[in-house]
Amino acid sequence: MTPTPTPQAPTPQPIPYAPPARRLHWIMAALVLTVIPAGFIMMNMPSGPAQDQLFDLHRSIGFTILCLAVVRVTVRLLIPPPPPPASLPVLQWRVAETVHYALYALLLGMPVLGWLASNAFGSTVSVFGLFNLPDIIRKDDALADLFGTWHARLGYTISGLLVVHIGVGLWHGFIKRDGILSRMLPSISR
Repeated sequence: MTPTPTPQAPTPQPIPYAPPARRLHWIMAALVLTVIPAGFIMMNMPSGPAQDQLFDLHRSIGFTILCLAVVRVTVRLLIPPPPPPASLPVLQWRVAETVHYALYALLLGMPVLGWLASNAFGSTVSVFGLFNLPDIIRKDDALADLFGTWHARLGYTISGLLVVHIGVGLWHGFIKRDGILSRMLPSISR
């Protein structure tokens, strides 16, 4: 007589992030995935009105990202993220947390560097033509080069981190199918 197999307990689904965190994540993802290519395009365009308009749009979206990043950090402090899934090894969780913190730092720091670079270049930052941000430093060509160079370098850095972040998210969602991607997917209300 063969032993009766013991039924396997279903693997618990990881706890999702709170709805405000998920909404902010996807709004910011759309903005970041718009502003980064726009930044690379505008830097390779000939000077002129089209480039100026793209700069204005880039700065406006950057300021919006800065504001949303502050809100997102506040939400994270007020509504802590869910615990790590039990199925995820500790080392993978620590790497994921490190990437998340680096992205938060870049989402806060890059717009400020862009604002500083714009001011040092002699440009006032207009937000969608609705209002101007105060100039936080005066025109200074050396500082414009410094801040602009660091803003561009960090643009490459955040691009690399985003490729990793998106790639790992897709790997969890479509290859491992372990529920980790679904923790951040938008909730569909009925």
